[in-house]
Amino acid sequence: MPQSLHQVYGHIVFSTKGRTPIIDANIEIKLYAYMAGIILDLKAEPVIINGMPDHVHVLVKSSKHVTDIDFIRQLKGSSSKWITAQGVKNFKWQGGYGWFGVSAKDLTVAKKYIENQKQHHSSTSFQDEFKSFLTKYNIPYDERYVWD
Repeated sequence: MPQSLHQVYGHIVFSTKGRTPIIDANIEIKLYAYMAGIILDLKAEPVIINGMPDHVHVLVKSSKHVTDIDFIRQLKGSSSKWITAQGVKNFKWQGGYGWFGVSAKDLTVAKKYIENQKQHHSSTSFQDEFKSFLTKYNIPYDERYVWD
C-alpha cells in the first residue's frame, strides 16, 4: 500500500492538581481554543474540548506523527504555561490522565457527552465520572494512585 492511513480517536480526560476548581468562565473558552491550537500544531484534529472548573475533556483524532505520551506532555505542558501567563497563580494539571479509545461510529455519542459536561456534573463528581470510565473500558486501577 503506497499511502499510510490513520484514524484513531481518543477521549482524553485530566484534572487540575488536587481537582482545584480554577478554570473559571473568564478563561475556559480561551483555554479550549489554545488547546485546540496545540492539537493542530501536533498534527492532530480536535473534535471538541469542554470541561468543568476542575477538569477537561478532549475528543481528538490523534496524530500518526506524535506518540500519545508526547502528545499529552505537550498538551498539558503548553496549556499549563499559557494558563499561568494569564495570571492564574500556582496552576498545575494532575500528573496523570485518562485516554479512552472511541470508535468512529461512536463519535456523536462521545461529542454529545463532552458538550453536556455542566449538566452531567450537576449530579456526578469528577472522581465518580473518571472511575466510571475506568470501569467501562475495563482498565484495572488502584484508587490510591489515581488521584493527585
